[in-house]
Amino acid sequence: MTANAKPIDFLWFIPTSGDGTYLGTADLNRGPEIGYLQQIAQAVDRLGYTGVLLPTGVSCEESFVTAAALSAHTQKLKFLVAIRPGTASPAYYARLASTLDRVSNGRVLLNIVVGGSPAELAGDGIHLEHDERYAHADEFFHVWEELLETGSSTFEGKYIKATNARLGLPPVQAPRPPLYFGGSSDAGIEFSVGRVDKYLTWGEPPAQVGEKIAKVRAAAAKRGREVSFGIRLHFIVRETDEEAWAAADKLISKLDDETIREAQEQFVNQSDSVGQKRMAALHGGRRDKLEVSPNLWAGVGLVRAGAGTALVGSPKTVAARLREYQELGIETVIGSGYPHLEEAYRVAELLFPELGLKRDEQRAGFRNEFGAKQIFAGGSHGGNLKVVSGS
Repeated sequence: MTANAKPIDFLWFIPTSGDGTYLGTADLNRGPEIGYLQQIAQAVDRLGYTGVLLPTGVSCEESFVTAAALSAHTQKLKFLVAIRPGTASPAYYARLASTLDRVSNGRVLLNIVVGGSPAELAGDGIHLEHDERYAHADEFFHVWEELLETGSSTFEGKYIKATNARLGLPPVQAPRPPLYFGGSSDAGIEFSVGRVDKYLTWGEPPAQVGEKIAKVRAAAAKRGREVSFGIRLHFIVRETDEEAWAAADKLISKLDDETIREAQEQFVNQSDSVGQKRMAALHGGRRDKLEVSPNLWAGVGLVRAGAGTALVGSPKTVAARLREYQELGIETVIGSGYPHLEEAYRVAELLFPELGLKRDEQRAGFRNEFGAKQIFAGGSHGGNLKVVSGS
């Protein structure tokens, strides 16, 4: 980390569509039961992550409901909740956001999701073309923001009409919870720089991320605004580079070529997302082209839609790669790994110290009369009796 760089704001991911040890197979899968999601949230809260992302989509548990359930079992964790304009009115989403912010005592962040599969969007009642969805979203959030900030809104646009809309109870955060957004199209960028606080990119190679950040900054400057930047990445961190690459290979070891072909065809034919096309172009569906930049591995994207790259390596290696992104302007990282419970521990225990991030830990045991402190020695009837001297 450079001398003047701020510590990375590190969030994790709640897998509300399920989890597993391998990609592309039902072997060792875990369903999105609330008890398991609660385990992840509580672990992440203790380990020092600042928040979690909850996705949206037909295969996911509903993000606001899940966040409300998890907020009752966590203390400091923030919830980056997906909000898709058009699935409900701006007034209804304003009430959801304000209530969740109040219930969680100001721990809500909102992630605007405009894009996706046109077929899934049509099922949600959204029948607009790609660029029109952003024009609709701009009107939607005009009303939404006005309600959160002032308690009332009257607006008549091309897509949205609100007549004396009211919000009875304000959010804890003033004037509203922060807005996050990720989108690579020109229409998406133009929408984002007029509305959001943080622009998110998927984990493309640093050169591509740098170009995107420069483009967004220039567009925001024309509006007289500034936005901050975050990146969405998977992580495979082990004590050595060799162990990490072996874990990456294991993650896709049960993935067959037909499953990859079907997934890639679906991504191309059933999505109009520019970001998804950029992800797919990194590897072209080929297993032999997965390290698309030093330690940036595209194996996840062979079958997973959305964020499809992982940083792979030892703590020192991955920290160095993250600093490259940080030097481009990235301040926030939204991480994940399979399975999400175990990998949350690995990332916190191995990577956080290299990044200068403080983990929340239990108080150390007392020193004995010789000044030695207790360390973990496997546990026994006598406890962890092994001691070491010094600090």
